[in-house]
Amino acid sequence: EPLQSNRVNIEGTLCVLLAARDAGVKRVIYAGSSSAYGDHPELPKREDHPTHPLSPYALAKLAAEHYCRLFTQLYHLETVTLRYFNVFGARQNPDSQYAAVIPKFITACLQHEPLPVYGDGQQSRDFTYVDNIVHGNILAMTAPDVAGKVINLANGSRTTLLQLIAYIETFAQQQAQVQFLPSRPGDVLHSQADVSRAQALLGFEPLVNVEQGLQRSLAYYAHSLKVSIV
Repeated sequence: EPLQSNRVNIEGTLCVLLAARDAGVKRVIYAGSSSAYGDHPELPKREDHPTHPLSPYALAKLAAEHYCRLFTQLYHLETVTLRYFNVFGARQNPDSQYAAVIPKFITACLQHEPLPVYGDGQQSRDFTYVDNIVHGNILAMTAPDVAGKVINLANGSRTTLLQLIAYIETFAQQQAQVQFLPSRPGDVLHSQADVSRAQALLGFEPLVNVEQGLQRSLAYYAHSLKVSIV
């Protein structure tokens, strides 16, 4: 739904920026997306890498970044763009068409349903537990000299979908049914963040690694589905 994506992500962000400017808000933190990098092949992704969005969503998120930068330059409203990388954690809706892969995989495994994998499963992501994102946002609220900056927020590591499934199988103590499907257009093969700018400007370090985050997430969904894990 490219038109709806445009309205929500571009016009919606512009409305927030205008309201913040007019109300005298000191700083706006924008939830950017790693999808802005697109298929740029170099890893890890640095903030100065070229952007090449591959979907209407990615394009809209990048356009809103530029609005943030312009409001800092033109109206002296402090804005900070944090590019999130594949955030996951408890309370994500696994049934949404926009759901992240982790809640889909966990709930499917717990309910003995097939896990859909588009492609060969070797594609990789910098899966980032939500506590790390919250931590980075809190740091960005008061960090000095970050107005107008774009900053990656992630673990700074890479996990393939097959590795992800193996972790889930281990923590759930059961074998998953993997269903391989054709690759989808617009999907990026590999993504990993360089978080050195976040470390330097925000003092950021990830608090929870992928395995710990998966265990916490699986415990939540098991409780929600009333499934016992021995």
